[in-house]
Amino acid sequence: MKIMDSKEIRKLFLEFFENNGHKIVSSSSLIPTDPSVLFTTAGMQQFKPYFVGEKSPYGNRVVSVQKCIRTSDIDEVGDESHLTFFEMLGNFSFGDYFKKETIEMAIEFLTKKCRLPGQKLWFTYFSGQNDLLEDIDSKNFLLENKISPERIFPFNKETNWWGPTGNEGPCGPTVEIHFDLTGKPCDLKDKCLPNCKCGRFVEIWNLVFNEYYQNQTGELSLLKQKGVDTGMGLERLVTACQKKESVFETDLFEPFVKIINRYDNPVKQRIIADHVRSAVFLITEGIKPLNVERGYILRRLLRKIFTNIEILELGKDKIYELVKVVIENYNGIYPELKQNGEDTISIIRQEAEKFDKAKEAGRKIYDKIKESGLTGAYAFELYSAHSIPLEITQEWARRDNKEIKNINDFYKLQKEHQEISRAGAEKKFGGVGKGASLEAIKLHTATHLLHASLRKILGDEIKQMGSDITPERLRFDFSFNRKLSEQEIRQVEDLVNQKIRENVMIIKNELPLKEALNSGATAFFKEKYPDIVTVYSIGEFSKEICAGPHVTQTGDLDNFKIMKQESVGSGIRRIKAKLSL
Repeated sequence: MKIMDSKEIRKLFLEFFENNGHKIVSSSSLIPTDPSVLFTTAGMQQFKPYFVGEKSPYGNRVVSVQKCIRTSDIDEVGDESHLTFFEMLGNFSFGDYFKKETIEMAIEFLTKKCRLPGQKLWFTYFSGQNDLLEDIDSKNFLLENKISPERIFPFNKETNWWGPTGNEGPCGPTVEIHFDLTGKPCDLKDKCLPNCKCGRFVEIWNLVFNEYYQNQTGELSLLKQKGVDTGMGLERLVTACQKKESVFETDLFEPFVKIINRYDNPVKQRIIADHVRSAVFLITEGIKPLNVERGYILRRLLRKIFTNIEILELGKDKIYELVKVVIENYNGIYPELKQNGEDTISIIRQEAEKFDKAKEAGRKIYDKIKESGLTGAYAFELYSAHSIPLEITQEWARRDNKEIKNINDFYKLQKEHQEISRAGAEKKFGGVGKGASLEAIKLHTATHLLHASLRKILGDEIKQMGSDITPERLRFDFSFNRKLSEQEIRQVEDLVNQKIRENVMIIKNELPLKEALNSGATAFFKEKYPDIVTVYSIGEFSKEICAGPHVTQTGDLDNFKIMKQESVGSGIRRIKAKLSL
């Protein structure tokens, strides 16, 4: 029996659901419209409005193959199944079919179309938790489809509940379909079941039944319209269909593995292959290496590639060979990869040169200290001052037959550094600290007026990405994907100055975080806040969670003037402004 390649499997999936009344919808961008998430992580994100009542232009049944990035899996890459970039196969129902039909179609597709052995498919469903009842309907539908009770297991909310994507949205219980890769139980024997960490099972399909809506405070309410959202990683399905034990053994990764050709170090080989795919797709979306947000993720991926290439003693040209493989593999599906191919290679080359310069500076320090004794503290100094990853320092030491003593000091200092950075972010996004000058306090209040004005004129999708205040000017970073027109700049200025002329009182309240968010107070969406927060309100115009301080009324401010706008990364704009008589 002929084994299907990945292109055939992708096509088979789309055709199966098209024949079952689904409209094929193209993949959306890796950059979502929802500003509370960095990347598109699931197929349902582009369809989110249709689960809560908005009419779908595609009808009530759709199917897609969605490109996704999951940053939560970066440190897991290197095992048999985890990836940062992957393609998600999904079928969706907006108030049409529900659990029974979803389970029937999933089983039919896997067993009849993909010809996977039924005894290798294991199923989990939601066991119920707290006030949420056991999903007994799904269990019964599995039994009706002749699934053996010995391969059906209940699990709690940690594994068999999905959503929402972002801060709020549809969510509900799930049925997960696991594939038995090896057929060999681990030392747990009879207790080696789906979700075991031994690698025997891989989850290939998640069937989500959206019955609830979760708001920003975590409260659930029943949806008026029930929906279905399924997600199946193409790479994992291909692994099962091609009878492999790792996604990296499939035709999707075989060309990468041949070029890297380091079977003695499969973990680093897999990291390079995965990260190159992710980097190419991110750069094609217009993302550039930066120290913030999406750009930071790209820079992190690229530097892990460079690090592992060096450790494996591979030439840098291997990177560009791998980039070309990504483009060739996906050109028929995502032609934009080839259209941007030269730019992609140029951006990676520039970042490699920056990394080489950092290593050169770090190596000089390393050479000075290696004879007197390498320590975890020295390794951290190289990391914090010159961005030299610990793995590079360890590799240098290995080649010099040196030992890094007290290596745990590196991790201790790294943790302290992260805590200091977090505290600095809290101060930065709080505006100004106690004891600040009157000029800085005025500019801090002006920042709130600017934020509210941008949202009024450009839309509620505007989110604060950062701010900095000196006695002379304010700097405000926000999410927006284009340059503001001159007319928009004038409108923002005029609205801020209008509120200054109105001499609006500024009210300070301390509220529980949930109550503050429910009242409409805006917050820096990536920041973690305490249970009780301070909210500053400027009439009905602005309400923000903020540590203060502020002036007592807007009339205390001078005329507001925007001096400059600029881009600081993909999807992030910066405004510099001042107050003057």
